[in-house]
Amino acid sequence: MTDSLTDTVTSGAATSAADTPDASPGESQAIENRTVPALPQAAIIGDSPADIWGMSSVERLRRQLVRAGVTAVRSWSEAPDPGTAPQILLRADFVFDEVLVRDLVRAPGTLLLDPVSGEAVAAHVDAENAPAVALVLLSGQALPEGQFPALRTVRPGELSSDYNNALRKKEPPFLLRLTPETVPAIERRTFDGSYKGVTDLVTKYVWPRPAQAATKWCALNAVTPNQVTTASAALVVLAFLSFWMGWFVIGLLFAWGMTFLDTVDGKLARVTLTSSKWGNVFDHGIDLVHPPFWWWAWVVGLGAAGMPLGNEPLVLAILVGGYVAQRLQEGLFLALFKIEIHIWRRFDSQFRLVTARRNPNLLLLTAFTLFGRPDLGMLAVTVWTAASFLVHTAQILQAFEAKRHGPVRSWLAP
Repeated sequence: MTDSLTDTVTSGAATSAADTPDASPGESQAIENRTVPALPQAAIIGDSPADIWGMSSVERLRRQLVRAGVTAVRSWSEAPDPGTAPQILLRADFVFDEVLVRDLVRAPGTLLLDPVSGEAVAAHVDAENAPAVALVLLSGQALPEGQFPALRTVRPGELSSDYNNALRKKEPPFLLRLTPETVPAIERRTFDGSYKGVTDLVTKYVWPRPAQAATKWCALNAVTPNQVTTASAALVVLAFLSFWMGWFVIGLLFAWGMTFLDTVDGKLARVTLTSSKWGNVFDHGIDLVHPPFWWWAWVVGLGAAGMPLGNEPLVLAILVGGYVAQRLQEGLFLALFKIEIHIWRRFDSQFRLVTARRNPNLLLLTAFTLFGRPDLGMLAVTVWTAASFLVHTAQILQAFEAKRHGPVRSWLAP
């Protein structure tokens, strides 16, 4: 099987070697005759019986494959001759977790089975075996025992880990049969799969269902994640100006609208497989910069509303300095211990629900403002910022102690 997964480098590669001034004739001949792994190609088997998030399963698979590094994607029915390259074969009547597609691309000689029916649903095979495997995939039947002894047969949990470090959670990879009837359940599962497991309590418990509805509307109406982020940035400015003028209720409406869109843009990018480096920088840049400006504007607005704080310089120093210090603490923890501070222990993940970040602070400000005391709300945020800084300091010191006895590992990791 190894030989079938490689192609001989032709004269094009040899030319570059011969053009190298220091290459002797013998070295050039060796380079010319060497073998390098052939890049895999992909073929999608069958049809897509329903759309999800405004796109066909075929288009979803194409995007997943491109993101996994496979750019040569075709329909098997239109081009059944695989040539000589290794083949990634996937059935269009199933919805794959993105991690499954990525890991299948990295696992030659693998046949993926549906854990429910035992059917073969995807494979990474050499070109010689691709036609026979494609026929099995097209048949929609359970894999005959012993038909492909050279292939490793796996189920989703055996191919991919259930730990997602990027999304800070432990969750089994999904593989779901796509029919018109299963679309609602699949969209909910894929949306839930796009959510970070460790985040604040508003994002985790309040926004999911309304954010799913908004994400679906955006997907069906061709609204891009960057357009949502742009609207979110506009609300950041409107909230700042409202707080500055002492219009706290109006400002809070803008602020909560921004936090909602901040949830939608990331989920939209993940479920439609349209995330980009620029979008990530744009979104996270806004998230990182705006909170201390809001708190500063709130303190100024208290004076405009006739409720000035008596110790504004101290309050601002704690608010702004504490925010910057805590973000530096998070970066320091990651640099020292190679994991995020919020996923080390169960306590750390639970504390992330309420730590002095934007959404928990907005909850405090909203509660006190509804009782007519926005000034006390800002004092509560100030105290909570200082307390959270002390908690993070203790976490770092405890991690140093834990590192003496072994590596610092996340409680979510396998």
